[in-house]
Amino acid sequence: MGAKHGPLSALAPLGEEDADSSPCGGASHGLGQPQPAVPSSPAEPQGSFHLKTAALVIFLLLKYRTKQPTSKAEMLEIITPEFQDNFPVILRQASICLRLVFGLDVIEVDPSEHYYNLSIILGLTWNGTLSSQGGLPKTSLLVLVLGLIVLADDCAPEEEVWEAMGIMGVYDGQDHILFGAPRDLLTNVWVQEGYLECRQVAGSNPARKEFLWGPRALQETSKLQVMDYVLQLGNNNLTYSLALCEQILR
Repeated sequence: MGAKHGPLSALAPLGEEDADSSPCGGASHGLGQPQPAVPSSPAEPQGSFHLKTAALVIFLLLKYRTKQPTSKAEMLEIITPEFQDNFPVILRQASICLRLVFGLDVIEVDPSEHYYNLSIILGLTWNGTLSSQGGLPKTSLLVLVLGLIVLADDCAPEEEVWEAMGIMGVYDGQDHILFGAPRDLLTNVWVQEGYLECRQVAGSNPARKEFLWGPRALQETSKLQVMDYVLQLGNNNLTYSLALCEQILR
């Protein structure tokens, strides 16, 4: 099999097809460290271990919405006594899910008392919970698009952006159970928020759009941070995390 050459080649572990060449012209939380063993992660999470992980994700999302810290003791109550020996692994899996799907980091803010807080990844200040898109954080999808723009030499055509968003199961014209209406996010919300710049491709007929980083993205994060996150999406945890979070909402 030949080597991949398009901007999405860095995401090759996800099994995406080659991307067409860009017309635009021309590049934590310890998740990159070795991870403890966890039970197998099928496409559709099931079983008691996964239910406890899902319960912890729900609990931590509620804590984030109310801007409250949480403690290890509170989390142990959620997963019940019979799973307390598995707490480090369940917390690890829940943290990966929150980071990859919602763009939230679980941070231990007081190691002596084991208190934890949730914060938006990469220093960004927008998460989508107050927009018309609904109440779940959407930072992960935004960072994926910012990463694609970097891979496409800082200017990504719309068709490549949709290809990248397909990695998260997000498609043009289809409302997503986690992220809402993606076209509104891409061409309206993120542009108005200052994270993206959208412009018409010069000389295109019919008219086509291309995307660049907006001033707010340039101010709040860096290309290195974004690409580090995008590379984390290339591991097998993403499929499991998406399936788990979709089951939670259903």
